[in-house]
Amino acid sequence: MNNQTNRDKQDYMSGFGNHHATEALPGALPQGRNSPQRCPYNLYAEQLSGTAFTVARAENRRSWLYRIRPAAVQPAFTPCSAYPNWNNDYARGPVSPNRLRWDPQAMPQTPTDFLEGVTTWAGNGAWDQQSGIAIHLYAANQSMRDRFFYNADAEMLFVPQQGTIRLATELGLMDVAPCEIAVIPRGIRFQVQLPEGTARGYLLENFGASLRLPELGPIGSNGLAHARDFMTPQAWYEDVDAQVELVTRFGGQFWRTQLDHSPLDVVAWHGTHAPYKYDLRRFNTIGSISYDHPDPCIFTVLTSPSDSPGTANLDFAIFPPRILAMEDTFRPPWFHRNIASEFMGLIQGQYDAKAAGFAPGGVSLHNCMSAHGPDAQTFEQAVAADTHTAHHIRDTMAFMFETRHVIRPSGAALAASTLQADYDQAWLGLVKHFDPDRP
Repeated sequence: MNNQTNRDKQDYMSGFGNHHATEALPGALPQGRNSPQRCPYNLYAEQLSGTAFTVARAENRRSWLYRIRPAAVQPAFTPCSAYPNWNNDYARGPVSPNRLRWDPQAMPQTPTDFLEGVTTWAGNGAWDQQSGIAIHLYAANQSMRDRFFYNADAEMLFVPQQGTIRLATELGLMDVAPCEIAVIPRGIRFQVQLPEGTARGYLLENFGASLRLPELGPIGSNGLAHARDFMTPQAWYEDVDAQVELVTRFGGQFWRTQLDHSPLDVVAWHGTHAPYKYDLRRFNTIGSISYDHPDPCIFTVLTSPSDSPGTANLDFAIFPPRILAMEDTFRPPWFHRNIASEFMGLIQGQYDAKAAGFAPGGVSLHNCMSAHGPDAQTFEQAVAADTHTAHHIRDTMAFMFETRHVIRPSGAALAASTLQADYDQAWLGLVKHFDPDRP
């Protein structure tokens, strides 16, 4: 039995969307031809395409893989009902305009791997329309063992909140810690390991256009997330002959088959359809140094555009440590109602618009035109603050999934014991200060 693997070897290449070329054995990448008559090391050539062949060159996502066995070496899939908590439940029934917030979820008490630990929380759109998103929470206390997964319906954005996850993928290894994110494109086979024994966080399925860096417009050539800070794994492989399970999410359902080898057997690859990670602490925050706030789109890390220019299928934004220097300005996020819908999570620290109730690991949902903003305590502190002194917001990291579509909470989310029944109280303490005799 072959059993060649080294899961401690993690090397990266930098640059978002770059065409990378990498090999785990010298000379494994063919030179001059993508599919030569005979590949080095007697490998198989296989192309993995994440976009239509004919999209613009700058948007084309595809990679050539040179592997021990082609992915086609597999028996037929059969339906799988082992993961009932990961579903499409958000697609049914009416949706409420009420503002919602949940406490952090608890860690599982029984052995639970990543696939078993995903719970669908909200979403919109559908896999077959190639539009919309699904939002999930995950909590796991066991590594995936002899089980691998790929998603044919969506690319996946991982946002760890507690505990590092190790993503062992066909194209390389990535350890992703809290305050880092990772994206695994459609079709990439992988396994989730838990180096620290437990992990909790947020997971997004993007059914629409692939995530990319937003345009900078008048900001210019620098700012926000830098392309060079995105890390793509170097080639790595395991040559393991053993009985393993391969699970896929296809057509909104789960399917499984058995393999007699590890599917992580890509010895070399080149292309643009590849997993990547990014450290959110490297984000270059842009803000006002005179008065007022720029719009919150300046916190966008990645975007999935829609068919309407300037309107996102999904924006992934963060609210990191930063300095507030604008004078004579209400510095926390202002009261607002948006045509876009907002799903927020907190990775660490405290969110500057809420004094209490929004804990790390928790989530909130403010849908289209649902009024929200700072709570009463935050408001009173902000209007009394000395704005001639800069304010440093430290040791925090919040994020937001923002979309043009209404976000539908799932049945599990609405029935969860973590749903806060008193969330509206955050604003009911805002009293009238108006006095027509005192300008």
